[in-house]
Amino acid sequence: MSRSTTRLRLGLGASTFLLAAGLVPAPAQAAGTADVTDYAITVDPTAKGAKIDDTMYGVFFEDINRAADGGLYAELVQNRSFEYSAVDNKAYTPLTSWTVSGTANVVDDAGRLGDRNRNYLSLGAGSSVTNAGYNTGVRVEQGKKYDFSVWARAESGTTLTVSLQDADGTLATARRVAVRSGGWARYKAAFTAGRTSSEGRLTVASSAATALDMVSLFPRDTYRHEPNGLRKDLAEKIAALHPGFVRFPGGCLVNTGSMQDYSAASGYQRARSYQWKDTVGPVEERATNANFWGYNQSYGLGYYEYFRFAEDVGAMPLPVVPALVTGCGQNKAVVDDALLERHVQDTLDLIEFANGPVTSTWGRKRARMGHPEPFHLTHIEVGNEENLPNEFLARFKEFRAAIEAKYPDITVISNSGPDDSGSTFDTAWQLNRDAQVDMVDEHYYNSPQWFLQNNDRYDSYDRGGPAVFLGEYASQGNAFKNGLAEAAFMTGLERNADVVKLASYAPLFANEDYVQWSPDMVWFNNHAAWNSADYEVQKLFMTNVGDRVVPSTATGTPSLQGPITGAVGLSTWATTAAYDDVKVTDADGGTLLSDDFSGDAAQWTHTGGGSWTLQDGQYVQTDVAAENTMVSAGDADWHDYDLHVKATKKAGKEGFLVAFGVKDTGNYYWWNLGGWNNTTTAVEQAVDGGKSTLVSKAGTIETGRAYDIDIKVRGRQVTLYLDGQEWGSFTDDKPAEPFRQVVTEDRKTGDLIVKVVNAQSADARTAIDLGGTEVAPRAKVTTLTADPNAVNTETETPVAPVTSTFSGVSDTFTYTFPANSVTFLRIGQR
Repeated sequence: MSRSTTRLRLGLGASTFLLAAGLVPAPAQAAGTADVTDYAITVDPTAKGAKIDDTMYGVFFEDINRAADGGLYAELVQNRSFEYSAVDNKAYTPLTSWTVSGTANVVDDAGRLGDRNRNYLSLGAGSSVTNAGYNTGVRVEQGKKYDFSVWARAESGTTLTVSLQDADGTLATARRVAVRSGGWARYKAAFTAGRTSSEGRLTVASSAATALDMVSLFPRDTYRHEPNGLRKDLAEKIAALHPGFVRFPGGCLVNTGSMQDYSAASGYQRARSYQWKDTVGPVEERATNANFWGYNQSYGLGYYEYFRFAEDVGAMPLPVVPALVTGCGQNKAVVDDALLERHVQDTLDLIEFANGPVTSTWGRKRARMGHPEPFHLTHIEVGNEENLPNEFLARFKEFRAAIEAKYPDITVISNSGPDDSGSTFDTAWQLNRDAQVDMVDEHYYNSPQWFLQNNDRYDSYDRGGPAVFLGEYASQGNAFKNGLAEAAFMTGLERNADVVKLASYAPLFANEDYVQWSPDMVWFNNHAAWNSADYEVQKLFMTNVGDRVVPSTATGTPSLQGPITGAVGLSTWATTAAYDDVKVTDADGGTLLSDDFSGDAAQWTHTGGGSWTLQDGQYVQTDVAAENTMVSAGDADWHDYDLHVKATKKAGKEGFLVAFGVKDTGNYYWWNLGGWNNTTTAVEQAVDGGKSTLVSKAGTIETGRAYDIDIKVRGRQVTLYLDGQEWGSFTDDKPAEPFRQVVTEDRKTGDLIVKVVNAQSADARTAIDLGGTEVAPRAKVTTLTADPNAVNTETETPVAPVTSTFSGVSDTFTYTFPANSVTFLRIGQR
């Protein structure tokens, strides 16, 4: 997961997919008209389709949006070891989430519990501390048991009183814990909740001065009743998907921060990359770390727990290790041969931890943690979304060489950077091909329109390799229209299962009160979890994969393409800039707009953020922190025109944004010069607020230099000029096809699975020809259908599967697929 700038992007309305793009479908034929169909699907059972691996669809778990602490990790106490720091989040202190009655201080000295657990609490006699948990508080349910534990040290014997309460009173009978005099020891107690509350507080009081650390409260009813376990409802959401693999732990957690370890030699650095050795062994001995997404990681949920969970849900573990090239906006290559050698050895040790015999060093560590059997690791990924492909591939090769020499059966996965196209992507792919890499991880987050337009993305990929791992993807929203677009795209993934070997939606989890990234597949708080529309789509595909593709074809949606139309605009992103000499002329040279800003700015409408003012005959955006500061001018019906503007960056992180084809605040094109922290120049298209990149190149904008920018729009073709030189061009004429399908065969059941997506507001009456296959007369039908803007919430789930039976199946039959629907027909073969 990465973004070089934090831009949360919204979704695209299914009913406006085609209209917003200028691609208008012909009206559907009347469903009741005899012998008339809107579409036809033809299946060829004699042709050989791609084999689909059992591991094709999986999940990607990254600790973002409080997915681990406060999420999947079942610990109910926040900041249990008093390790929170301003390095994690500027608002944090070591007592964040705690309140003190009496005297209590967090201490970092030689009296600590262990070298890697630096802080502890010194609690005064007659004092207490109370923990607020996550979200609204500590969640307990009536009749359920909860296990308390704490590490404590007292010079003389003392008694701790541990209680659970909320604003309405006691939640469980208080427990008294006797602490012996002497050194650190772990103490336990158990509670049974007398009533249910989501606003509980855990209080620990002491009769005498006491040192405390690792104050913990776990529900006993964790997933599979594991100690140090997982929150049951969230784990069950993943298990219900029957994932083929679990990719972990990141994401930006892997390729950001210091690559040093957590030790005295490195000064106990807190903002480090995720390194697996920090996360195994007894929880009180594990390191802590700042999370890239702005909070603390306790590492209570670590590599051992990831491996156990993958095993529990029947999935292949797929860990990701740092390649010593940072990304996610940091974009630096670490040059330190000794450090690189250490990380390579750490990766070899990881494989030994997963697969080694109990007689090996790391296999023995695994066995001591409770799992003498190997975890059967077969795939490992090195790096994540590196923006420096040459530096990354050089280091990747060193990891791969060491792994292949010692573990030749392990598949080592590379990546192609953070985007679906552009110069970094192209360079990375060429380097991966040249290096004969086995598998390349692609990541992209695009608009629903992009997913509808790119169903054929992998049709032209080289069947000779490398294979593709689509490790992160999502359209920009959690409405059903987003799920529809993703479903349409997934039919293309399955059709190309000989190229796309693994695929996972991202991110997986979001705690609704701690969101850094949206959309997400499963949403939750401290007492409930609910499936997004995207989850329901993923589940439908993941539980109905099949073993091979049965080749099929479908007719498309007739469309009419008009020219790119719209007004023009100026904008900035975390930058101040000055614009001048704006001129728009039609194809015949007639003036549509001319503004040298010598008078006022009355022709411009401010629809974005920031602050615009006239200064010295220029139109200046002066707020260096503001994002998307759009002003626009002209007519939404303009087409076939030339736009000229002079632009000067004054200060800030990026360059300019010059817009064309502006219809409204959510539908436009813009040329983003010096975007992504002034590293890239690209053309982006926004449809209902969701953006997709159409063309991209590396590029920076100099501060204080005036640039001449010209954009020529003709029909659906656009040519862009920078300082009189052609920078690039594109033609936006690819239809956002709303009707997609794929057919697979489930050899275990003998079923043909006809999977159809109808992402439009009209029913699709479809003639289906099974190519002479002898079939049973009834089909099992699973349908997802809802308003395209429907969003599942904690209290309402308008997007949910409906099962039914369809009678009337034969070699050739007609089925009407509802508007805005994903439909799977399971048809038995005779």
